[in-house]
Amino acid sequence: MISLEATVRDNKTKGQLSAIRSSGNVPAIIYGGKEENEKVSISKKILKSTIEKENFLSSIITLSCNGKNQNVLPREVIYDVLTDEPIHVDFLRVVPGVKIRIEVPVEFINHEKSPGLKKGGVLNIVRRKVELKCPSEKIPEKLTLDLDGIEIGESFKISSVNLDNDVVPTIQGRDFVIATLAAPTVMKEPEKPAEAEAAEGETPAEGAAAEGAAEGEKKEGEDKKPAEEKK
Repeated sequence: MISLEATVRDNKTKGQLSAIRSSGNVPAIIYGGKEENEKVSISKKILKSTIEKENFLSSIITLSCNGKNQNVLPREVIYDVLTDEPIHVDFLRVVPGVKIRIEVPVEFINHEKSPGLKKGGVLNIVRRKVELKCPSEKIPEKLTLDLDGIEIGESFKISSVNLDNDVVPTIQGRDFVIATLAAPTVMKEPEKPAEAEAAEGETPAEGAAAEGAAEGEKKEGEDKKPAEEKK
């Protein structure tokens, strides 16, 4: 589990918020449950390195503030439109029994054990994340799909995933596809149109005919010339 250190902040103006950011920290808020919202700040350097880790927004984080630890879930990170630096974070308290909506990443394992992939098949991933509704304390870190023995033409549906009874997809009423193992795609050189081939074949003949006609006219003129001279 990821851990972060936070500091209580008591700012009331935009200028004070700017001062927090200028000092290398990012304002954040903790909300949810029966407790009041808490205003805190976190080191921007540490926060950025944590955000860069995979699945930050679907990972439960232990937030330590004034000696008190609490589990939270990052819900939104706001970035500066010019610098692309994080400028605010919302954290949701993990309250046992309270269900939330969250997107969980999909992971595929045993690629080397798939006969379909060995034959040149292509793994077509339809959904890299699946939105689930579940208790905040039962959020799956990821959904794992095993490619062992999978052939070309087979597919993974949500029913292929083993989920806890309290964990359900937000899409209900259909067994939606997560990924398929498609046949290999072979690029073929486009065939030359028949009309173009015919036109290319006719060009030399037409040129020869025109040349022959020109030579015939020349000879005919030469034959007439002596006759006119005799007169």
